[in-house]
Amino acid sequence: MESYDRLLKYNIKPSMQRIAIMEYLIEHRTHPSADEIYTALSPKMPTLSKTTVYNTLKLFAEHGAALMLTIDERNANFDADTSPHSHFFCKSCSHIYDLKAPEGVKQVEKQDMGGHEVTEIHYYYKGTCRNCLTEQ
Repeated sequence: MESYDRLLKYNIKPSMQRIAIMEYLIEHRTHPSADEIYTALSPKMPTLSKTTVYNTLKLFAEHGAALMLTIDERNANFDADTSPHSHFFCKSCSHIYDLKAPEGVKQVEKQDMGGHEVTEIHYYYKGTCRNCLTEQ
């Protein structure tokens, strides 16, 4: 019941749909979009709507239970791995890869931001993945 416990940990009220969406995120480390999750879950959950999936994922991101990635200009993608790491987006195949990052890199640093409060930092890299390079 990892999904259920994770929702509670982040102060999100568990529901069947929220548990299923979190479970999907945890099991599928592919940085899926809301549409991908909807397509995968809707056959088993006929009452599920795309709006519910998107709103649930947004709630997860707002509570820190998942990351919302805006690396792809066409889609928001989601990641259940909230540990400090970076992402690489392949412009050829649109696959998103996790990259290791030094522990201190993604920490929000205390610095003068002109009165602004920084709550998150995103590190995205874009290019061509090794699989696409091999095929070329």
